[in-house]
Amino acid sequence: QVQLVESGGGLVQAGDSLRLSCAASGRTFSMLNMGWFRQAPGKEREFVAAIRWRGGSSSYADSVKGRFTISRDDAKNTVYLQMNSLKPEDTAVYYCAATNSIVIVRASSYDYWGQGTQVTVSS
Repeated sequence: QVQLVESGGGLVQAGDSLRLSCAASGRTFSMLNMGWFRQAPGKEREFVAAIRWRGGSSSYADSVKGRFTISRDDAKNTVYLQMNSLKPEDTAVYYCAATNSIVIVRASSYDYWGQGTQVTVSS
């Protein structure tokens, strides 16, 4: 079992930055692929970013490329999502997730999920 707890969400203005954190416990974090997803009201959950445990390579949704950066600190069992140049369309509940799967861009690949943290970007 893996427990995931997100933090760092909030209300910001367009153009601002936020850093989300996801603290993991329960299994060997360093061997898990980690992802961030988001879900806006009335919309399906969508992939935002993910980072692999082996090599640390990352993937991003086109909508956030160049603005968001995912990183991990295996010593702290924590994954981060640095969000810059935020836009109103980034408003959503952001979820952290963990998987052993090699497929890291699909929500269905993930076995463990956090409760989510709200990010609201005003125009």
